[in-house]
Amino acid sequence: MNETMQKACALFYDGSDAPKLTAAGSGTIAETILRIAREHNIPVVKDAATAESLLTLPVGSMIPVSLYEAVSIILAFVYSLKRTALHE
Repeated sequence: MNETMQKACALFYDGSDAPKLTAAGSGTIAETILRIAREHNIPVVKDAATAESLLTLPVGSMIPVSLYEAVSIILAFVYSLKRTALHE
């Protein structure tokens, strides 16, 4: 895979189970994921190392324990953005 190619993943977490990988891809798939995120005001976090790890998983799978720390940092950042937006 081309190292400069755009890569993107989408996560879902409702607090009831482990986070889930809902979309992942590179190139035009990544561009589509990012476009949809922008259209729906979904925060985007740039974390190349975590994205690379997530891209090895099948879409629809629960995030493995080995990625909990990295994903929890991303989720905490997204939740902080939501809290800030509510107080503006």
